[in-house]
Amino acid sequence: MSRWLTFLCSLLLISGCAAYATHQFDVVFGSQDTANRISDVGEEDSAFYNEQVKPILDSRCVSCHACYDAPCQLKFTASGGIERGGSKELVYDGTRLLASSPTRLFIDAKSTDEWRSKGFHPVLNEREQSPSANLQGSLLYRAIALRKKQGDFTQPVLPDSYDFSLARDQQCVSIEDYDQFEQDFPSWGMPYGLPALSNDEYDVLTRWLAKGGKMPEAKPLPSKLQQQVALWESRFNSNDLKGQLVARYIYEHLYLYSLYLGDSGVRDGEEFRFQLVRSKTPPGEPIDRIATRRPYDPPGVDRVYYRLWADPEIKVQKNHIPMQLDEVRYSRWQSYFYGDDYQVTRDPGYDPEVATNPFKAFREIPPYARYRFLLDHSQKTIMSFIKGPVCRGQVAVNVINEQFWVFFIDPEVVYNKGSADYLEGQVQDLDLPAIGSSNTLALASWVTFSDQQKSYLSAKAKLIESELGSKLPLDLSLIWNGDGNNENAALTIFRHFDNASVVKGMVGQHPKTAWVIDYPLLERIHYLLVAGFDVYGNVGHQLETRLYMDFLRMEGEMNFLLLLPKEDRESIRRYWYRDANQTIKDYIFNDYIKVNRQTQIEYETDDHQSELYEKLRDRLAGVLDHSYDLEQSKLTSNQRKALYKLQAIRGGGLVYLPNVATVLVTQQGVPLEVISLIHNKAHANISSLLDEEAARLPDEDGVTLVKGVLGDYPNVLMQVEESELINWADQVGSLKTKEDYSALLDSFGIRRTHPNFWFVSDAIGNLNKQDRPRESGILDYNRLENR
Repeated sequence: MSRWLTFLCSLLLISGCAAYATHQFDVVFGSQDTANRISDVGEEDSAFYNEQVKPILDSRCVSCHACYDAPCQLKFTASGGIERGGSKELVYDGTRLLASSPTRLFIDAKSTDEWRSKGFHPVLNEREQSPSANLQGSLLYRAIALRKKQGDFTQPVLPDSYDFSLARDQQCVSIEDYDQFEQDFPSWGMPYGLPALSNDEYDVLTRWLAKGGKMPEAKPLPSKLQQQVALWESRFNSNDLKGQLVARYIYEHLYLYSLYLGDSGVRDGEEFRFQLVRSKTPPGEPIDRIATRRPYDPPGVDRVYYRLWADPEIKVQKNHIPMQLDEVRYSRWQSYFYGDDYQVTRDPGYDPEVATNPFKAFREIPPYARYRFLLDHSQKTIMSFIKGPVCRGQVAVNVINEQFWVFFIDPEVVYNKGSADYLEGQVQDLDLPAIGSSNTLALASWVTFSDQQKSYLSAKAKLIESELGSKLPLDLSLIWNGDGNNENAALTIFRHFDNASVVKGMVGQHPKTAWVIDYPLLERIHYLLVAGFDVYGNVGHQLETRLYMDFLRMEGEMNFLLLLPKEDRESIRRYWYRDANQTIKDYIFNDYIKVNRQTQIEYETDDHQSELYEKLRDRLAGVLDHSYDLEQSKLTSNQRKALYKLQAIRGGGLVYLPNVATVLVTQQGVPLEVISLIHNKAHANISSLLDEEAARLPDEDGVTLVKGVLGDYPNVLMQVEESELINWADQVGSLKTKEDYSALLDSFGIRRTHPNFWFVSDAIGNLNKQDRPRESGILDYNRLENR
């Protein structure tokens, strides 16, 4: 009882202190009111913000304050995020028992006052508007001033008083509590744990904030672009049932994408980008966005309109999924969805039993058409689960291997009438975790999902062995070759512990595993990890999603094994799942997952898996993307040989490397090239949910080296003079101890504390933009190490 009394007294004391601090601010600067910030922004203020202020915010703040994992939900990616401010509520919370209310910028509130009612506090002054009040009442100014006061770092590795862990206790204080925060955390100014702003940068932000932090409204779209928007919105909003169902299908798959319309022009140095959204209002009227947790939740209106909303946020690479909408793509979509003469007889509605299962909701659209649509941009289809909200956190992505290749079943071979109907009939009964909403008890439905998956795989195995299935070739013709022109035919996925990347091509060395994906698998991956995943859901929903993904990974692996001799399949699978627990072994070695048909591929060597990889490389040679190949870089032949030699090393001191090292190569100090070093961590198996370290096999670790930026969350930046690159590669390959890695950083590392940090950061960003103008964006620094 005394403990509860102490807690209650402490709570009352804290509340009293907060109330007193607010009162003091009110006395000095007047009461807080968002209306105090409403003022005209003249041309001079607009030019000052766009030309001087915004570039600093983009290059110094957005790297940590973007997307769902922005500290304190404070987003600097758009003026709306700055006006919204910060919150003490966590988006990513793996312990919550009940789903929380979504707080998505531009979706879940329409005004600053609404955000205040949801608990967001301002970072700009919302009291009396005077230069002094605008600075003292601005959380942003106080944060950069605190960092300025701290001065330069005096040691290469920061002390333990800094906490850079993703699960750290965030200090999301309001301006009223900032005096106490400065006393408690005198070294926690902004940029946090990074070099301070330059004098010029500091002066620009100070002048801007002193004048009230004025930010101009977005300018109207150019008339030519408005015409393109009107054209596409007319295409997305047919009045007939078929057109409405096709538009719904497109929306539920593209709602996270950044859409570019032809030659769309530039705003603030970036191309105009759009998002496909659901609106209560038709084209020609202002968008009234429908805010639901998931893209297929009931919209609450009789008619949904699909609209193109101009996205005001700066490009951030970790969530940027670009797609060009042009006449060529539209023509392909027309051929997919209207090439066959089929009827849509009903609106499937939004009941959870139907809407959560795409095979039920869209059953009247031929599966061939749906698969063709997804294959057309398969990298983006897979990228959605990497760059959507599910990608945050180890539990979300420890379901996949560190590096593996992905191939696809050819729709022309498999989706003949008989097999397509058979598979569609089986997949109708496959529920996905979202059917249990965002509040669920994972283990309660786990048995049901497991039984459904077993039944489906058993039926699929029987189909392949049946007279109908015997017409499906188990040879290389089964694999989609991109129709001879589509680079999406082969993908490489890299996992970087708690995030991941997906790129086109067969990048790196032969992987331990590979997937072959067919339409039902590709569709379920999307509806499990993208459309059906709620980042605000409870721990049960998140756990259930992770557990279900085990099924899908194993199914993709099973499809790949069908191309190998049947006598190899079990031994290879056992190698992939060394030391797995008995439950997993019972699942993957059960009879329902076995196919006794022999592959029709003729092998000439004893290493069948490696030979298969090279046969696939030959089949796809005409469409393989090589943009990440070191051969495409500005490095010399000898330098590339040194990197290839490093790439051949296994185990040893590689264990001390970070997940992703982004390396700036300079020539007499001038930026020349960027290379990425990816640490591929080996595991006996990846079936462990929480104790991943127990399955680690560091002696089998390797690295992949590529041209350019690969990985949206670098763990360390390095700068290497071109003349020292071979020495750098030798030093990495010779690592044996932690001390050796520390010495490597002493020579080449650009630690958080390094005076050249922002120079190297800017150079990497510029080269990344030159390499991939459309795909690149601002990198995220929330995972930078401190060692």
